[in-house]
Amino acid sequence: MKILGLETIVFGVEDVASCAAFLTDYGLLPVDVTETGGRFEALDGTAVVLAHASDESLPASIGNGCMMRKTVMGVADQATVEAIKEELGKDREVLTLADGSIESTDDSGFGIGFKVTARKTLDLAGEISNVPGSPLQRPVNHRAIQVDKEQIRPRTLSHIVYFVPDPVKAEAFYVERLGFRCTDRFEGAGPFLQPGGTLDHHTHFLIGAPPFMHGVDHFTFHFGGPTEVMQNGARFVEKGHQPFWGPGRHIFGSNWFWYFNSPFSCLIEMDADMDLLDENSSPRVAQMGADTSQAFLMRYRDKWAPGKGTTAKGAYE
Repeated sequence: MKILGLETIVFGVEDVASCAAFLTDYGLLPVDVTETGGRFEALDGTAVVLAHASDESLPASIGNGCMMRKTVMGVADQATVEAIKEELGKDREVLTLADGSIESTDDSGFGIGFKVTARKTLDLAGEISNVPGSPLQRPVNHRAIQVDKEQIRPRTLSHIVYFVPDPVKAEAFYVERLGFRCTDRFEGAGPFLQPGGTLDHHTHFLIGAPPFMHGVDHFTFHFGGPTEVMQNGARFVEKGHQPFWGPGRHIFGSNWFWYFNSPFSCLIEMDADMDLLDENSSPRVAQMGADTSQAFLMRYRDKWAPGKGTTAKGAYE
C-alpha cells in the first residue's frame, strides 16, 4: 500500500469561529473558510478541515467528546485507493465519495479516509546549523534569525496520536491491512507506525488507554526547524494560547516538540526535524515514562535581557 502520510484531519466543532482563529494563530492558512467551516492549510496543502458538529456529511463521532471525525491519508495513485477499498471491503463498509476518495473506519472505530494526494512538492531549505568541521553550513552572510518575519507557517501534516482500548488489535489493523510498520515501541503503551510511502519515523502513534479515554491525544505539523518551533511557539503563547508540554526534544523520532492546549478536545503540537527511517532500521523498545519521552525539556519564560538594576540570579529566583 503506497500510503504517503496524512492529508487532512477533519474536525466537527461547535464553535467554528474560535477554532478557526486558533488554527490561524498556529500558522495555518485559511482557505475557503466560512461561518460553517473550511480548510486551514500548511505550505504543501495538507490541512485541518473544520465543519460544524451538526454537519450531517461528517462521519459519526466515536464519543467521549472526541471532535476528530476523520483522518484522511494521501496515497500515490487511484490504483492504491482501489486496492485499499477492496481490502477493507472484505469486512466493513467502505464509501466512495464524489471526489473519488474513500471513507471507512479502522478497528478502533476512528473514521479514516484515503485519496490521491494533492500535496504540493516543497523546495525550501530547512534549518542549517553552522557547526565547526561540518561540510554543511549556512551560506556566508546568511543571518539565521528573522524576528520581523510576519508569519511562520507549518510545512506539512506530521502525525496523529490515538488513545485506543486495544493497542494490539489497533496495530494489527494498520500493519496487516494497510502495510504500516512499527519503527519504535513503548512497551505496554503502543507502537509508532510508519506507512509504506514515507520515510518519516511515524505518522501514527497508538497508546493503549481505558475506554473512557478513547479518542485523540494530539496531532501536529512539521515546521522548518527547531528555531521555527521555538519562535512560533513563543508567539503562540504571546497570543494567549496555553502551553502544555515543552519545548523539548523526543528520543523516539528525535523530533523537537512543543505541545499546546487546543479547542479540539486534544492537544496540538509543533514539531521539527523528525528521523527518516527505511526498512533497514530496527524498532527500539522502551517503557514509556518521563525519561524515555524526551531527551531534555526546557522551560518557557517571557523575554529577558541583562540591564541596570537586575541580574540573571534575580531573574531566575
